[in-house]
Amino acid sequence: MDKYILGLDTSNYTTSIAVVDEQKNLLYDKRKILTVKEGEKGLRQSEAFFQHIINITALLNEIPTSILKKITSIGISSQPRPLPNSYMPVFRAGESFGKSFSHILGCNYMKFSHQEGHIEAAKWSLQKDFTEPFIAVHLSGGTTEILQVEENHGDYQISIVGGTSDISTGQFIDRVGVKLGFSFPCGKAMDDMIAASNQNADLLPTAVDGSYMSFSGPETMAYRLIEKGYQPFEIVSSVFRCIAESLIKSIAYVSKETGLTQILFLGGVSSSKFIREYLSEKAGKHKLSFLWGNPKYCTDNAVGTALLAVKKLYQQSK
Repeated sequence: MDKYILGLDTSNYTTSIAVVDEQKNLLYDKRKILTVKEGEKGLRQSEAFFQHIINITALLNEIPTSILKKITSIGISSQPRPLPNSYMPVFRAGESFGKSFSHILGCNYMKFSHQEGHIEAAKWSLQKDFTEPFIAVHLSGGTTEILQVEENHGDYQISIVGGTSDISTGQFIDRVGVKLGFSFPCGKAMDDMIAASNQNADLLPTAVDGSYMSFSGPETMAYRLIEKGYQPFEIVSSVFRCIAESLIKSIAYVSKETGLTQILFLGGVSSSKFIREYLSEKAGKHKLSFLWGNPKYCTDNAVGTALLAVKKLYQQSK
């Protein structure tokens, strides 16, 4: 009988469920973005947790019986990063459901980190394996980190070698976006605005120290530009350009320090068309190889979590 693996991920703003088979074929992929009130810049953990509980129930009920009865293993995201002190309450929603579901079905239960799931999903979408250490750039609503990654017997060894010293790229985008009247999360609508305007502006400075970026200063300056009456497309394109330019400076520094030139991008912000095009134009100058996961599997999803469970099962059977 075919064996299917269920993945659950309950991140800050998305409830995700996915099912894959032992050959890593995707059979089921459903997600529901959490609701944020108009004008708000995010959710409290308690509110996000409550919405996850409602969403998981609905998404699990949608899984076809033909798939459900073949689930033999469950993988869940239990923490943001693969570190002992990494904790966020929202992940307890998926963990609780995963434990209960595994008990009911009498199947395997495995825990992973949200960040590892992002890496696995991006790699899978590219159909590429990395035999040597590489750099992963994790860009999302709450995280902007540059990681040195090495795979060892199916497990990821991850070291943070750069990122932001204050707010993340996603926070920078959303805070300015909400101020301009965009609905949270603002990234896609702002990215679309840049593409539609066919104009670029460069009104914000970068603040980069080695492998670390700072966006609190540019954020404050963006607010001042809004108060002075600059056009929204000028501010939006300046925000994205500031992020892209900060990233290329930090990544180039890390590459020089580590000697690694393969750069894998993951996380929702890496889906930005502007950021992808801007960085791709700079790659040759710095002798870097940029690898972009399919945008659908860069945003929060449970596909990577399910795939990690497949990998763990394979390692256990060896």
